[in-house]
Amino acid sequence: MPLVNFSNVDFDQIKESIKDYLRSNSNFTDYDFEGSNLSTIIDTLAYNTYINSYNANMVTNEVFIDSATLRNNVVSLARNIGYVPRSRKASVANISFNVNASNTTAVSLTLKAGLVAVTNRQLGSTSYVFSIPSDITAPVKSNGIAEFKNVDIYQGTYITQDFTVSSKTPNQKFILDNAGVDTSLISVVVRESEQSTISRTFNQFDSLVDVTSTSPIYFLQEVDGERYELMFGDGIFGEKLQEPNYINASYIITNGEDGNGVDGFSFAGRIQDNNGNSITQGISLLSTNTASYGGSNIEGVESVRKYSTQIYSSQYRAVTATDFEAIVPQIYPETESVTAFGGEDLVPPVYGKVFVSIKPFNGVYLSSEVKRNLGLELRKYTVAGIVSELVDLKYLYVETNSAVYYNTNLVPSPQLVKSIVTANIINYADSSQLNKFGARFKYSQFQKVIDQSHESITSNITTVDMRRDMGAKLDQFAEYEICYGNRFHVKNHGHRPVYNDQTIGFNIKSSGFKISGVSDTVYLGDTPNSDLKTGTVFLFKLLSPTEYVVVRNNIGIIDYIKGEIRLNPIKILSTVVNRGVPLVEISVTPYSNDVIGLQDLYLQLDPSNTVVNMINDRISSGDDSSGSDYIVSSSYQNNSLVRGTPMISSLSQTNGGTNGSSTATSSTTGSVYARTTVTSTSGTTYSY
Repeated sequence: MPLVNFSNVDFDQIKESIKDYLRSNSNFTDYDFEGSNLSTIIDTLAYNTYINSYNANMVTNEVFIDSATLRNNVVSLARNIGYVPRSRKASVANISFNVNASNTTAVSLTLKAGLVAVTNRQLGSTSYVFSIPSDITAPVKSNGIAEFKNVDIYQGTYITQDFTVSSKTPNQKFILDNAGVDTSLISVVVRESEQSTISRTFNQFDSLVDVTSTSPIYFLQEVDGERYELMFGDGIFGEKLQEPNYINASYIITNGEDGNGVDGFSFAGRIQDNNGNSITQGISLLSTNTASYGGSNIEGVESVRKYSTQIYSSQYRAVTATDFEAIVPQIYPETESVTAFGGEDLVPPVYGKVFVSIKPFNGVYLSSEVKRNLGLELRKYTVAGIVSELVDLKYLYVETNSAVYYNTNLVPSPQLVKSIVTANIINYADSSQLNKFGARFKYSQFQKVIDQSHESITSNITTVDMRRDMGAKLDQFAEYEICYGNRFHVKNHGHRPVYNDQTIGFNIKSSGFKISGVSDTVYLGDTPNSDLKTGTVFLFKLLSPTEYVVVRNNIGIIDYIKGEIRLNPIKILSTVVNRGVPLVEISVTPYSNDVIGLQDLYLQLDPSNTVVNMINDRISSGDDSSGSDYIVSSSYQNNSLVRGTPMISSLSQTNGGTNGSSTATSSTTGSVYARTTVTSTSGTTYSY
């Protein structure tokens, strides 16, 4: 009987296969006796086969980029299709200081390349050094002061490394010895020989476009151990180096994102005057203009696996939206997340345009200068007929309110469980499932995070809101369009109040703001149309938390299906919410508790607006086995009319609204709206 089963990779299965083979041969009778010599030989054969199978399986996995796990192998496979992973990025800080050179004859002072500053306090157990990659010269003014203003310093150690081109070394390689290099700060200078004083600067290239046989260029590729190799031209593409050319490479090795957030520095650099004399006196304290930011770690394996294939498929040509998403991180390494979508997906469609939105690692928006430079870079990749436009990302916030039931017998205090739940929610809010374009808030997984936070938790009732922050243009008429990218939930039409023969929805809630022509703080409300697909927006003010007065109708429209709110020109004077800029917070209930970040919407779970209420599960705790006193939590949102603390109008209501203002009161008993009638002095009756 031949050995025909080659699929077994388990030791016991392999051993049993060998025994099955021996059973067909009567010459061997003690193969299944564990104490026999033949049984020991079978164990050895099975073990050897098992090891060979495992090695063959692992080697096969490492051959393909989809299944490779070792970084060196993934990088090597990506290199075969022309992809160079992003290196570490040094965080950059901006400082200024003065040097008093009045006691010298210096005309100018030079801050030498290399170490400039160290942190004046430790971050955790580490202190960091900051360097500059090239000399900076400042003139000495008539008062003897040299000002070094707005100097960018980079976190990391400045390193120089020299190579001599030699024909005696076949296949000579120029490999930078250190890991953690920021490749954007590499400087390569080539001299005819080590003794020569004439040098040429070689520039880093990543394509062969505009490269001639005399172009002073070099290419980079990542090799083992997260190090980099310099590759020079061959005389056809790029200038070819000849013996005894002398190469001087300088670079900064950095800690990546660990160096972010440093804002205190002490001087540790070298300053020389124009005569080459060292200056060690008269150096002022360093003032920090901008704390360090922008540091990032080397590109991860999963990112290399994803973008290398996309870059290869596009061949560095930006045609589809996916091509733009793959190319942008290559030309802007500070990209944390990127999305691109065609104008044909907009309403109304804009054909021939691709819109690109970028979330940088550190910061909220791209500056105008960065967007302009990125636009110019993208033109090198776009084909004729396609216009790319960089747009600011829009944040879509998810807010949750959770009633968490727990067994009192399994925990000493509800505060302990609440702290654990809150910590887990914050960790979920920081996870990779959110905080990116195209993310999805997964309702069931969020509930699972809460349920598994502690053994005492028996269940949770969680409600979900979406929020957009509308930046207000103060003291000017402006139109506003707020898109959520998710369908809105419209409350039961038959259970909503009626005001002036219109059904009031209150499906949207806003924070307060003031407008021209109305002295009180106003809020946004909505009136659904009969089809419950669209509606109109109105403004109202509050007389009490449950009493309101409509001050202006038809100020905008709302599309519940598309999840869009459009406001007609309105002049906003001030807003209750101000976080550096005046904002109007507008929240809605999503049609689905699974919220997605559509197109340029950057999805975030807002921990500051996440509510956790602990409730004693009296049934599980044994306090109320019949459930008679069980505390019920609603699966629907509360019936507040506005967001935040309501700003109540000074106008008071007496005698059923006889003060001349038409008012409506939303009172609730459980989930049923009470029917109330209020009559104004004009005799008009409003029923709801």
